[in-house]
Amino acid sequence: MTIALYCLLAFALWTLGLLAFTVGVYRWNLILRGSRDIHSFRADASEDSPDWYRRATRAHLNCVENLPVFGAIVTIATFAKLSSTTFDVLAVVVVVTRLAQSLTHVCFPISARSVSIRFTFFSFQLVCMLWQIWLIAMM
Repeated sequence: MTIALYCLLAFALWTLGLLAFTVGVYRWNLILRGSRDIHSFRADASEDSPDWYRRATRAHLNCVENLPVFGAIVTIATFAKLSSTTFDVLAVVVVVTRLAQSLTHVCFPISARSVSIRFTFFSFQLVCMLWQIWLIAMM
């Protein structure tokens, strides 16, 4: 398996872990204590929930939105048999900055600074994925 495929797997694992250990733990805690019914949670997390929970829900959705794009890039590179250290380094940067973006989203209240930091991490991911696409196109 290539480094890029391991990075894709790590991205998927992070997406699931973020869901399980933030949104999932919060919801199951309320359900198992009898405070909320299992069907009472809104998908947009707009109910009377803590701010960190709404941010965690959004961070998870950000992962869900970007995972297919990264997955398509890595899959195409794999099928094309692209073997490039640059491509692999870019894949690692995508995953590391995704983790940093998600953690910033969950751990820090919304402010100009926290949003700027998140946007910076996202920008790194965007540049890396566009660079990866360029590497594939130049094969």
